Amino acid sequence: MARISPTLIFQFIISSLLLSSFAMTMVSGENHGFVRSIDPKFLGLQREKLTHIRLYWHDIVGGHHPTAIDVVPPPSKSSPTNFGLVRMFDNALTQGPELSSELVARAQGFYASAAQKELSLLMAQNFAFVQGEFNGSTITLLGRNSVFNKVRELPVIGGSGVFRFAKGYAEARTHTFDLTTGDATVEYNIYVLHY
Repeated sequence: MARISPTLIFQFIISSLLLSSFAMTMVSGENHGFVRSIDPKFLGLQREKLTHIRLYWHDIVGGHHPTAIDVVPPPSKSSPTNFGLVRMFDNALTQGPELSSELVARAQGFYASAAQKELSLLMAQNFAFVQGEFNGSTITLLGRNSVFNKVRELPVIGGSGVFRFAKGYAEARTHTFDLTTGDATVEYNIYVLHY
């Protein structure tokens, strides 16, 4: 039986390793450590589209079944803006301005009184769709809401399901506001780019 030299074995091993390393680079692309570019089609993303959604947001702070509750009271009762107040909500989003209108989604999140000299809120909320073509999907809004402005804009910062990779903005307009109870209905027009 012929004996194979150790040098030949060593050269064969090194050649095999280099060849497999080269093959892996061709399959996976250029290695940039923990970051790499990928083709959006790899995630099933096709052409981006713009969708307009109009909903009515019902914030109920009074009565026996409030949909918004204080989780952090304002530290000073003398603040005209309730600066420091944090309120958590799970509000109905309906197709029309009446609370009895068809429920399309739930607005779940919080708002906080974030200004000392005007009534301006920091709002973070998910619009969680409960029916229709967007059922199970969410749109996430985060931004400033100066409630006495006729029209307020909040950025769409993301979403899930149909709205994965979403971006855009929402316009909020107060439809009704009850000075006695603090209850409000707000019209939201959302313009969202998504795949």
